[in-house]
Amino acid sequence: MKEITLQTTIAELLNDYEGMKDILIGINPKFKKLNNPILRRTLAKVATVKQAAFVGGMEPLELLNALRKAVGQSQIDEKVEKVKEPSSELPSWYETPQATFDANKLLAEDKNPLAEVVNTLKNLKTGAIVELQADFWPEPLIEELEKKGFLVHCQKVDEKLFKTFIKKVL
Repeated sequence: MKEITLQTTIAELLNDYEGMKDILIGINPKFKKLNNPILRRTLAKVATVKQAAFVGGMEPLELLNALRKAVGQSQIDEKVEKVKEPSSELPSWYETPQATFDANKLLAEDKNPLAEVVNTLKNLKTGAIVELQADFWPEPLIEELEKKGFLVHCQKVDEKLFKTFIKKVL
């Protein structure tokens, strides 16, 4: 079996290790979202173990070593580069969003939050802002939006509400 690292994607884990979905859910109940087939087909392909840890509110090494232990791999201790954490502040470029999405509701309806946000922004003028609300820090989605050239800021309102603001800059 392949060695599990912080860069291993969730899709690779699900494909390579039988029962991995249940293992992930056992490690952290927030991973119950993996029961959603849309999420497994979309975000799981790009979300790494490191990013999934942030979604679950865990330290990356904590999740990595729990996964490695579950499949019989030895524990590791490696330096983890910090990512930009959600802020309690609004970004300096904040304006009233032109659209607001609820990631949890979209996932419950078997819709892809990333696709919904990007499709909406395509139809808006440069400078438009869209808000995505979730009960988790959507790190994989943030990274994908930044790769697509959007300006992104995540605001942590409380432990169960993260507001991600996405600005169309191109």
